[in-house]
Amino acid sequence: MNIEGSVAIVTGANRGLGAAFCRTLLERGARKVYGGARNPQSIDHPDVIPVQLDVTSAADVAAAAQRCVDVTLLINNAGIGTGTAALADDAIEAARREFETNVYGPLALSHAFAPVLAGNGGGAVINVLSVLAWISMPSTAIYCASKAAGWSLTNSLRQELAAQHTQVLGLYVGYMDTDMTADITAPKSDPAAVAGQALDGIVAGAHEVLADDISRHVRSALSDDLLSLYPRLTG
Repeated sequence: MNIEGSVAIVTGANRGLGAAFCRTLLERGARKVYGGARNPQSIDHPDVIPVQLDVTSAADVAAAAQRCVDVTLLINNAGIGTGTAALADDAIEAARREFETNVYGPLALSHAFAPVLAGNGGGAVINVLSVLAWISMPSTAIYCASKAAGWSLTNSLRQELAAQHTQVLGLYVGYMDTDMTADITAPKSDPAAVAGQALDGIVAGAHEVLADDISRHVRSALSDDLLSLYPRLTG
């Protein structure tokens, strides 16, 4: 599909990658961009239409789908990370919180907007995932598990929505220069560049976009021996 003339809704649109998606969509000629956020007053771009949208709220999701009936591109960007290890005392509670936002949220939005997209010719869905869908870190085990579930969900949605000509693209990236990674000193990608790559992928009809070197490396290593990804296991 073309970005020019499209109508998009972006979840988590008030900052970070979500805000970058909104700006890039408008720069590339999108006809309308809805910005979903728990607090719609936090949407500060004058050309983005604020929408009350907590992705964990069934009422918000239903209301957004009823209001935004002209959407041709759904971008499931909203996500949280609690930095919780699998054996932490609060791991179960953290898992419920992260899965509510990172897995059930995109599932609910996809379910609600699938008929909207079908009615508008098929359109597309972008699910913002992570290199951590493919590799786990003990300190963020719960986040990794939620993104791995998101990868599986994306692959299922792609097959299920093919019949209505809806393209489903998974976006994979490592660290980005956003509030979430403010305390991390590792190299980070520019959110605007990542958003641009994802939209290029939509135009090209791609199923996946690997937006940085670490994502491409880890994806290619999945067919190798487990020790290639987890060298600490040799000890």
